[in-house]
Amino acid sequence: MGRIFEVRKHTMFARWNRMAKQFARIAKDINMAVKSGGSDPQSNPMLRRILQNARAVNMPKDKVEAAIKRASGRDATNYETVIYEGYAPHGIALLVETATDNPTRTVATVRNVFQKHGGNLGTSGSVSFMFKKMGVFRLDPAGIDQDDLELYLIDHGLEEMGESTGEKGEPQLVVRCAFEDFGKVQLALEERKINPISAEHEYIPMAPTELPEAQAAEVLALVDKLEQDDDVQSVFHTLG
Repeated sequence: MGRIFEVRKHTMFARWNRMAKQFARIAKDINMAVKSGGSDPQSNPMLRRILQNARAVNMPKDKVEAAIKRASGRDATNYETVIYEGYAPHGIALLVETATDNPTRTVATVRNVFQKHGGNLGTSGSVSFMFKKMGVFRLDPAGIDQDDLELYLIDHGLEEMGESTGEKGEPQLVVRCAFEDFGKVQLALEERKINPISAEHEYIPMAPTELPEAQAAEVLALVDKLEQDDDVQSVFHTLG
């Protein structure tokens, strides 16, 4: 019984930590969106997209409103997006996207994680050519005529559309476009009254690499450690 309790407690804390990280990430996104385009979602498509993502992870409304208020204040923290590039063990390329108010601190932390997990932090441009930056919209497929939507979105920049599953195993429809067409696809979905589960930019590997399970686990251990850092927003890799 004690062992079962420990497992449940560990699972609960892991879930809570993941949720806290998601909320912190979205709060930073809100900060940068408000600073660049104002606090009104109706006139700020970036903020509108982030608020959709906040709802997708069940971020409480009061936390969202507090983040907007903080970002609108005179003493709001100034974050900048910095992307670090490097290699995990076994030649897997990584892009580490951060939102930081102290790049000196962040690069030192990121470099330390790479070194401790058998990786190497590279220079700008060392691996980014292996990825394509794309807009990625995840939709609830219920009630959507996929063929009709695909034909409609092709005229607005759609590159790929397919089925996937979410973290809880729920079906999702994934829409991808060139990042330059993100705004056009977002507007096209809004015109169809389709609210995405999430709308993000992602760096998609152009040639994913398959590894044996043990080697893949080493890579994912590095990715997981990077994702735990407060300054890290997302980690993208070429592991297939």
